[in-house]
Amino acid sequence: MTSFPAGYRIGHWTDSTRRTGCTVILPPAGTTAAVDVRGGAPGTRETGVFTPGNLVSEIHALVFAGGSAFGLASASGVTSWLRRRGVGFAIGPARVPIVAAAILFDLGVGEAGAYPDEAAGEAACEDARGGEIETGAVGAGSGATVGKVLGVTRASRGGVGAASVAIRGGHGVSALVAVNAFGDVVDPESGRRLAGARGEGELFSTARALREADLRESPLAGAHTTLVCVATDVPFEEGSLKRVAIEAHDGLSRAVRPAHTVVDGDIAFALAPAGQPPPLLTRLRVGAAAAEAVARAIVNAVTAP
Repeated sequence: MTSFPAGYRIGHWTDSTRRTGCTVILPPAGTTAAVDVRGGAPGTRETGVFTPGNLVSEIHALVFAGGSAFGLASASGVTSWLRRRGVGFAIGPARVPIVAAAILFDLGVGEAGAYPDEAAGEAACEDARGGEIETGAVGAGSGATVGKVLGVTRASRGGVGAASVAIRGGHGVSALVAVNAFGDVVDPESGRRLAGARGEGELFSTARALREADLRESPLAGAHTTLVCVATDVPFEEGSLKRVAIEAHDGLSRAVRPAHTVVDGDIAFALAPAGQPPPLLTRLRVGAAAAEAVARAIVNAVTAP
């Protein structure tokens, strides 16, 4: 069973007809966040908040959404939902929810004018629950595709994926991803291609095509990204947690080839209970587990029913 640490709730809003949606991660109180952007075309909200040394490091919700920049509207719905429940950063009599978001481009797959709006964000919050995470073509992955070097029509299905990895001491790291990559998804162990552009022959690969093929389709035709969230029950402060977000990208590179291209918006968030930096060996273990969980989650995204 794949689930996040205790206290986390995850929900989806899915429009399977128009092929778009959003996914919300609601962490327990006292969760801190860090973020690392590696792609060349990110679309985000409130990522600058989580810079070590800034005033606020606590996060109240994280939203992954389709709909490109329009999908950021879903985060406003999540903000309203939290505000009505008194959740937020206290500033005098007010409480301001800290809601980060990242988007992917699915406008070329379903209905070009469809995107998750404020009502969709609220619906995802209402759907949020702990326990087993629904994966596949749901939520932010409803219109996600993989391997678009030959255009969207010859790409494979992407989706939402999740995985968990245990580490010594009774702790663990979980990952949730929304995979809409330009490159192919491969088995991290064997390198076997699992999803990608549907070219001629089984050995077609995006990386090889970029080096050798006479390509006509613009790589921008589908727009691309892989969105990553890793969460651990090991306490961190934002400075040391930033390294976990960086290491999470290693898992992306293992499972997506090529990754972090100029046309991808690859981004990784790391979430943990606020606290002092853990011992060095624990930090190393969490980072290694984060990379492994992300790689497994990406595979899950394209293989889930």
